[in-house]
Amino acid sequence: MGEERDAGNEHREEAMSLARILFDSAATTALVATMALSAPSAHAADKISIMVGGYEKQIYLPAKLAEALGYFKDEGLDVELLNEPAGVDAENEMLAGAVQGVVGFYDHCIDLQAKGKFVESVVQFSQAPGEVELVSSKHPEIKSPADFKGMSLGVTGLGSSTNFLTQYLAVKNGLKLGEFTSVPVGAGNTFIAAMQQDKIQAGMTTEPTITRLLKTGEAKVLIDMRTMEGTKAALGGTYPAASLYMQTDWVEAHKDTAQKLANAFVKTLKFINTHSGAEIADKMPKDYYVGDKDGYVKALDAGKAMFTADGVMPEGGPETVLTVLSAFSKDLQGKQIDLSKTYTSEFVKNAK
Repeated sequence: MGEERDAGNEHREEAMSLARILFDSAATTALVATMALSAPSAHAADKISIMVGGYEKQIYLPAKLAEALGYFKDEGLDVELLNEPAGVDAENEMLAGAVQGVVGFYDHCIDLQAKGKFVESVVQFSQAPGEVELVSSKHPEIKSPADFKGMSLGVTGLGSSTNFLTQYLAVKNGLKLGEFTSVPVGAGNTFIAAMQQDKIQAGMTTEPTITRLLKTGEAKVLIDMRTMEGTKAALGGTYPAASLYMQTDWVEAHKDTAQKLANAFVKTLKFINTHSGAEIADKMPKDYYVGDKDGYVKALDAGKAMFTADGVMPEGGPETVLTVLSAFSKDLQGKQIDLSKTYTSEFVKNAK
């Protein structure tokens, strides 16, 4: 009797054990199936968000042009371009993890390393800032940056590259940082309105805003950094500016995606270097012309030499940027900056 009961218990335990195994197996299968359904597909895994510091600006033209030419799609990338008029805000979005990359100025890579954050230029778009310091026609007394004393100067945002360059030009010409005021006014209509209303007496901006103010006679050029020659005269050397920069850790963990982005952007830079301003303008959204396509094309033809042909960091460029930033930035004083960690040429040199 006892043996029969024991045998019965064994059968029951085996049955329960088998039921548990089957249940666990079924649950695992269901979980795997659920994960498979919720996981992004291989194509969607290449979804990338890039914030551009004002994608209607000609200095950042490669971002929208790569999209228009279909080069992202050719690489199997789903790239979302987001607009942020001030580069410093774009940088903060990337550091917060909201976007994977920024199309902005390379100088942020040096500035951030001084603050303990490692960010690198993956594709170097330009070798000149493409910026101009404009002076309001109401203020003919401003004949050089030495005359900025007591003035309000327009920049895209505080902590932005236009602010870095404004501070450098003022300090280089004998002023102290407290002797002028940087006013964040963005670009385009907001910059123009600030100058018309005399909220700023001078300011740094890019195309097409430059052409718009020169055309109406409301401003004059004080310092022109749209060309290599003008940049060397103002800043002492080649000044790598617009770039695609990303957090170093992200790049290391997503080398395949970084390579695809480099492929798309190097093809775009080659397109810029082998086509006229008119041909490039035809690929851009019409509202970027701001009602003056001829002016847009002329500015593009005059300034497109600032773009690199291959996305490679120009030799001596990082050193110039470090010298410029070190002239006024308290964050850089007493810090050792490893310039080799502020950019990589690995992907552009392997671009297909």
